[in-house]
Amino acid sequence: MTVEFVCVGTEILLGNIVNTNAAYLAEQCAMLGLSCYHQSVVGDNEERMEEVIRQAVSRSDIVILSGGLGPTRDDLTKEVTAKVFGMELVEDPHSRSRIEAYFQKSGRQITENNWKQAMVPKGAIVVDNDNGTAPGLILCKDGKRAVLLPGPPNELIPMFEKDIRPYLNQLEPEGIYSKMVKICGSGESKVESLITDLLEKQTNPTIAPYAKTGEVHLRITAKAAGEEKAEALMKPVIEELYRRFGKQIFTTEEEVTLEETVVSLLKEQHLTVTTAESCSGGLTAGRLLNVPGASEVYREGYITYSNEAKEKLLGVSHDTLMTCGAVSEETACQMAEGAAKAAGADLAVSVTGVAGPDGGTEEKPVGLVYIGCYNRGSVFARAFHFSGNRAKNREQAVAKALTMLREALI
Repeated sequence: MTVEFVCVGTEILLGNIVNTNAAYLAEQCAMLGLSCYHQSVVGDNEERMEEVIRQAVSRSDIVILSGGLGPTRDDLTKEVTAKVFGMELVEDPHSRSRIEAYFQKSGRQITENNWKQAMVPKGAIVVDNDNGTAPGLILCKDGKRAVLLPGPPNELIPMFEKDIRPYLNQLEPEGIYSKMVKICGSGESKVESLITDLLEKQTNPTIAPYAKTGEVHLRITAKAAGEEKAEALMKPVIEELYRRFGKQIFTTEEEVTLEETVVSLLKEQHLTVTTAESCSGGLTAGRLLNVPGASEVYREGYITYSNEAKEKLLGVSHDTLMTCGAVSEETACQMAEGAAKAAGADLAVSVTGVAGPDGGTEEKPVGLVYIGCYNRGSVFARAFHFSGNRAKNREQAVAKALTMLREALI
C-alpha cells in the first residue's frame, strides 16, 4: 500500500518550526512496509489545502495529515478533508466530554471555540488524544483512507504509537525491518567498491550505504511478516559483511555511536583514557564525555592550544617544537605520552593540526592533522590530510582520533 504525508501549517512553510513530524512519520511507515512516494507541506489556506489533499487522495491509498486540528479559525484540516471525502461534520459527545474533562483537570476556563474540536466527520473513527484536546480521526471512503493527527509532536507521537501504528499494521501485515552496520576506518568509496557485487544482486534484503564523518553506515533492510523472519533474511548478509570488513565494524545497532563503543571497550578492559587537543579544542573529550558513565574511564583532559601550554602541561620538548613544529608527528607523540603520564591514564589520544582557514603553508597546508595515540607504554602518530572548512576539518580529526583509540583497544 502507498502512503502520503501532508503537513499543514504556514509556520512550517516560513521556516518558523522544523518539520520533524514528516521525518518521524516517514520512518515509522517505512518500518510498517508502506511505500511513500510523495510528501507535501501546505499553509493554512482552504483552497490550497483542498487542492493538495485531493491530489494526495487520488494517488495514494493512505494520506496522513498532521496539524490544523486546533480550535482557531485557521485550523482547517478536518473541515477540508471532510469536504474532500464528502462527509458532514457532527458533534461527537465522547470528544466533547473529554475536552471538558481536560480543561477541568488543568483548571482552565473553556472558551467557546474549543468545542470546534468535538465536531467530527460523520462515520469517521475518532482517536482519543491523551495529551491534548484535539482528537485524531480516520476517514475511509472508496478504498481510500485519511488519518488526521494533531501537529504538536508530544501529541502526534504518542497517538501514532498507541493507536495509528496498530491500525496501519493491520492494513499492511508485512513490515520493514532493518539493521545498521557501522564501519570506521574506511571511506565511502572504498566500502562501496568492496560490496559492489552485493549491491548489484540485492533483492530482499537490500543494502544502502550512508556516508558519515569518519564512518560509513550500511543499512540492511528486509521486508517480512514479522521481525523473526526479517532477522533470518538479514543474518547471512550481515555475516558476509563481517567477513569482508572484520573489526572495522563497530556495531550493528542503530543507536550505538563510535564513542560509546570506545567507552564500552575501556570499561570491559578496566582501562582509563585521557585526551590532549590543540586544533580540535576539546571536541574529542566532548564526544567521549557525552557517553553516560564515561567518568569511570575518563579522569581529566588537556586543551593545549599554544606551544607554551604543550610544554607546561604535557612536557612536550621545546626543541621538538622549534625544530619539528607544533604540527608534526613528533609533537603529536609527545602530547599523547605526556597527557597519559600527567593524568595517570592507560591510553591517550592527541590532536594537533592546521584547521584553517588561515595558518597553512606549502609544507603544512590547511587540513594537515597529526593524531597521536599512547597505549600502555607504546606511542605512535599518523598524518591525515582533510579537505573542508574549519568545522569540518576539526570534526574529521575527532572521528579519526576515536577510530585510533578503538583500534588500540581491539
